[in-house]
Amino acid sequence: MTELQQDRLAELIRPIRESLDLYDLGADPDVATRETPQLVRAAETLCQQVRATLLNKAAQTLPRLVAELTTAAYRNPSTELWAALGSTYRTAHDVTVKLGFYDLSTIALDRMEWAAQRASDPVLSAVRQYMRGLVYHREGEHTIGLRLVDAGHHLLDQTMETPESLAVAGQLHLGATVIAARARDEDAVKTHLAEAKQIARRAGDVEHVHWLSFGTTNWAAHELSALTEMGQYGKAVEKAKKLRMPDSWPTSRRAHVWIDRGRAEMETGRNEAALTSIAMARKLAPQQTRYHPGARATIEGLVHQQRKTPDALGHLSAWLGL
Repeated sequence: MTELQQDRLAELIRPIRESLDLYDLGADPDVATRETPQLVRAAETLCQQVRATLLNKAAQTLPRLVAELTTAAYRNPSTELWAALGSTYRTAHDVTVKLGFYDLSTIALDRMEWAAQRASDPVLSAVRQYMRGLVYHREGEHTIGLRLVDAGHHLLDQTMETPESLAVAGQLHLGATVIAARARDEDAVKTHLAEAKQIARRAGDVEHVHWLSFGTTNWAAHELSALTEMGQYGKAVEKAKKLRMPDSWPTSRRAHVWIDRGRAEMETGRNEAALTSIAMARKLAPQQTRYHPGARATIEGLVHQQRKTPDALGHLSAWLGL
């Protein structure tokens, strides 16, 4: 909380909390709404800001947009408006989880499902199950996480096969890969990676399905994460060297790859390379990197390994508040 206050982010959390709580009051008579196309574009822009790691800007805009979309959807219900509201709740999840407010991130996912049901959108509901699975992954509840991923696949069985449903199916397998890796279940990791690769060959790169980045690059990034989670750091470093991320790829994902790479480099004694990787993540996404547990663990590890802390490491450690 101290670090959030330093960035003036703590004051933004209360309006987000209120916007998530007041979902069932119907249309707000004091809220003027824009036309549907404008609101849909606003929801997309907000999600794009988070993918670009503009967390402060997104957090400022989020509560007002939730109120506006909720009022518009109650006044003139449509699949488009409910789906845009569901997307905005997903953005609320992304913002709160990146800032460490996991209680709010869980509430945001519940609201996402509430909106997805009104939009009659099983693909959006499946995305929600994918994100729920990752929540339990962070808490170490691997079995529950994999059950949620499986529930996401069952939801996709209710809809026709499209590039969008294929992308979400592939992303569910990638989520399962990381969950299984945390559980050190190497066989399950291989199985889900193989399933995701097969889908990637059929669907190609599908980067804008509910702002998922499914495709061959994301497959390689998840393989790197899985190897790192399983402690196969040497293999992870070799994979990281071969991974090429396009400039069009979301900033948040590129920064995450550099954090995974830095952790693997630190664990294999490549201290200078690890420091460079975390510095790259900071350059791309400073707010995300500052609060990312992987980045903090890597810098802590480097500090413990060094008898004398180099200036660059000392500056980065101080910036992280360690």
